[in-house]
Amino acid sequence: MPRLRVLFQHGRSAEAVVLADRLLAHTTDPVVRSEALLSRMAALINLGRRAEFTDALDAAAEAIDADPSPRLYGRLHSLAAIVAHLDDSLERCVTHLVQSSRALNRVVEVDEETACAWHDLAMAYSYIGFHGHALAAMDRSRKIAVAAGISESDYVTPAIRVRLAVWHDHNGDTDACVRVLRDVIDDLTWHRQATKGGADEIRPISLGAYGYAIARLAALGEVSDVPARPLLDGAGQSLRARDLRLLGEVCLAIADRKTSTALALLDQSNVAASTMGGAEPYRLRALAHLSAGQPAEAYLADRRAYRVAGAQTEQLRNLFVDGMAARMDHESMQRTVARYAGEALTDPLTGLPNRRFLEQHVAKLVGEGHQVIIGVCDLDGFKLVNTVHGHLSGDLVLQRIAGVLARVMRRGDFVARYGGDEFVVVLPDTNADRAREIAHRIVGAVDGEDWSALVPGTPVGVTIGWSEVTARGRIAEAFAAADRAMLEMKAS
Repeated sequence: MPRLRVLFQHGRSAEAVVLADRLLAHTTDPVVRSEALLSRMAALINLGRRAEFTDALDAAAEAIDADPSPRLYGRLHSLAAIVAHLDDSLERCVTHLVQSSRALNRVVEVDEETACAWHDLAMAYSYIGFHGHALAAMDRSRKIAVAAGISESDYVTPAIRVRLAVWHDHNGDTDACVRVLRDVIDDLTWHRQATKGGADEIRPISLGAYGYAIARLAALGEVSDVPARPLLDGAGQSLRARDLRLLGEVCLAIADRKTSTALALLDQSNVAASTMGGAEPYRLRALAHLSAGQPAEAYLADRRAYRVAGAQTEQLRNLFVDGMAARMDHESMQRTVARYAGEALTDPLTGLPNRRFLEQHVAKLVGEGHQVIIGVCDLDGFKLVNTVHGHLSGDLVLQRIAGVLARVMRRGDFVARYGGDEFVVVLPDTNADRAREIAHRIVGAVDGEDWSALVPGTPVGVTIGWSEVTARGRIAEAFAAADRAMLEMKAS
């Protein structure tokens, strides 16, 4: 594992994947397997091998579930947050960040592995643009490293502060951007001295961040004595290193007033938004036009940069509103669950009653002489969610569905998770016309959820089949009839 960590830290992600595969082929130790799968996942992210993300994330989650550890769960959710961000799912991304932070706050060990886990979370926060949280997590990582007797230089990550600097610039505060970039560049001398082995042992992506800070400051008219290109060239072979080199060349072209070169590089680039924020290419385009004395073009590019920078803020506002609604749904569901007999009768993922309690509840209603209609609700598109986004995302969908069902039911109605992606609603003393009305309400509520914010490109729907329970001895037959009705409805 130390060799794998060294490869990863030095930007040799392709070699890290190969070594992780070798480890996985020759060990059954659950901790080693979990660590190897997480490192492999991180390396795949660095390499941009997106087609492999879902299977790799599912494999890591399955391994960690077999031998749970808050530290491993923290790292898993940090990586899942980055994948969600690359999928343009801000909601899923924020959910994983919260889960990662909560898991790591439960870790009591003070060692290198814990410092690395907090470092991963800091990087995830930074990629997504939560700069305050990123700085706090980075500081936590550094303090743990110091307490464990490890050089803090490995856990001081200039890329986080460089992203904060350009964020200030994207939002109109260029003075703050310049101040932060100066501070970053001033730290380079300390970093070289504090790192055992000197500059050659500084993490490649940190070298790239220092290089980009120098180039970006030059684009704003302030030239440093330290050359940017050697640092950018030492950034490694990850996709982010490639992006940093390209953006750095744009900045240096702007500084040299080579406007056509800067614009040509931007025209042919496809820079990931996580590298320096989605607004960075537009802001650099504005600076290029400005250096060429083209204020109208510079203004248009700057407006575009500002709109892109503000888009995430608007998404977060919407997410806050949706989050409050989800919280209310959850609290309502928890009040319902509190009336039930115990944990053995509750589904741990959704908090809803499970199949065992469902059957007891229906039997009790029928035994008391109530007319009972049951509806089997099967999710449409759920298999594709698991295939495209992975089982962690699938779990979030099931939790969301549980909240929706709990919200739309009437007082006295009952909702349970039957298993897999099937839920059951129980309507006591209800006729068929009323059941159809409730079905329309459920379908409409599920269709009305913003699935594109949670699992982009994979809409989720629901199909419901109904059946009446007429006697205690016919409960199983009623469930089977409702299931058949659901399948017929789905087929039609």
